Amino acid sequence: MKKVGWSLILIAAVLLNVAVKTHAQQPTKVPRIGYLSVSSPTAMSTRTEAFRQGLRELGYVEGKNIVIEWRSAEGKRDRLSSLAAELVRLKVDIIVTAGPPATRSAKEATVTIPIVMTQDTDPVGSGFVASLARPGGNITGLSNLLPELSGKRLELLKEIVPRLSRVAVFGNSTNPANPQVLREIELAAEEFKVQLQYLDLLDPKDLETSFRAATNGRAGAVLMMVSGGIVLSQLTQVVELAAKSRLPAIYSIREYVEAGGLMSYGVSLNDLDRRAATYVDKILKGAKPADLPVEQPTKFEFIINLKAAKQIGLIIPPNVLVRADKVIK
Repeated sequence: MKKVGWSLILIAAVLLNVAVKTHAQQPTKVPRIGYLSVSSPTAMSTRTEAFRQGLRELGYVEGKNIVIEWRSAEGKRDRLSSLAAELVRLKVDIIVTAGPPATRSAKEATVTIPIVMTQDTDPVGSGFVASLARPGGNITGLSNLLPELSGKRLELLKEIVPRLSRVAVFGNSTNPANPQVLREIELAAEEFKVQLQYLDLLDPKDLETSFRAATNGRAGAVLMMVSGGIVLSQLTQVVELAAKSRLPAIYSIREYVEAGGLMSYGVSLNDLDRRAATYVDKILKGAKPADLPVEQPTKFEFIINLKAAKQIGLIIPPNVLVRADKVIK
């Protein structure tokens, strides 16, 4: 009986040891992140690399301890819904969205998978969060202060064209923040005694018509407030049309200027993408989107392209040049 007892104990010990080793050898679940954007991978390359950088700073290396499912609508918004649904079917742990249209599609696709906005114009007004301090649902992330900076862009145009009296504003009426953006611009226009010509840009094919309308309306400059998938794939066409029309134009993102445009003033979208990685990290460690406040931008960029200025015969005043974060010569 004693021998049988010791045998049973020995067998149990061996089985326990095997079980412990087997458990220890079980691979750790690798987090799977979905990244959803309207624009093409080429147009998004610097932003997606900034997102990867942010992850690396937190110890996540794509292909090793984290998987990223990249999904792009290639500039076609109507593809976003199916791409968002595909990410949900893949059961990703988090969906990261590269702008309001992508966030809208992700929101419609799931109420349970956490969604991190890399940037949004008006998260509360868009219905994505209950408040910036307490989002309350499955969405959180960063805002881009687009409306608040609109008046500053008009002020910069007035500084480089002192006699400016009429400005064409290219906007998009389907953007929920459009009314707020226009209010900010109208307040600035009243202060600087500038008349506004609003042009609704709903499709890339409207670009040439819009610039022609600005010229026919005797606009002295263009304030481009459209920066999403509608025009990101058409940057070269936009800056060429501005040059052809000989209209000084200011943009909200640096990509226009790097493509040959005159100047931009706005938040650094690359920095917002990098910071979005911190939300991914917190959520993977157990935080709930509902409890993570939406953060504001902290890094702003003012970029001037002197080649573009020379092309339209414009001299940038020295007091404006010295304020630029980057000058392209």
